[in-house]
Amino acid sequence: MKIPDIRYIVTGAVVFLVVMTFPFWYNIGKAASAPEVSLDTPRIRQMAEPQCVEPASYMRANHMRLLEEWRERVVRQGERIYVAGDGKEYLMSLQNTCLDCHSNYDEFCARCHDYAGVAPDCWTCHLDFPRESK
Repeated sequence: MKIPDIRYIVTGAVVFLVVMTFPFWYNIGKAASAPEVSLDTPRIRQMAEPQCVEPASYMRANHMRLLEEWRERVVRQGERIYVAGDGKEYLMSLQNTCLDCHSNYDEFCARCHDYAGVAPDCWTCHLDFPRESK
């Protein structure tokens, strides 16, 4: 049995594969390295053992979800206290809890957000200081 126009089908399949995989092989080796953030702030230096409201691995992956949860609980339900996984209680406040330790916005928050290409709108209300670099 002979398949009609097999060379056109194979050529079309090869062109399709090249076009679909182009972004992957064209950018091999061009990925930017992950940013390094600074944890060197006066408040963190005062801590015997630096600790966030949740473990660092959790915060790296879920800080945006945690902040959204805090916003909903504070604004909609009037709750102000967050009980962490270890049982410690924290004030649910970006300005007074998170930015108390991470007061170096440009070296901590902005580095990852710029790297990821995200522009959260938290800062329009929750920063007392203007962003200096970009």
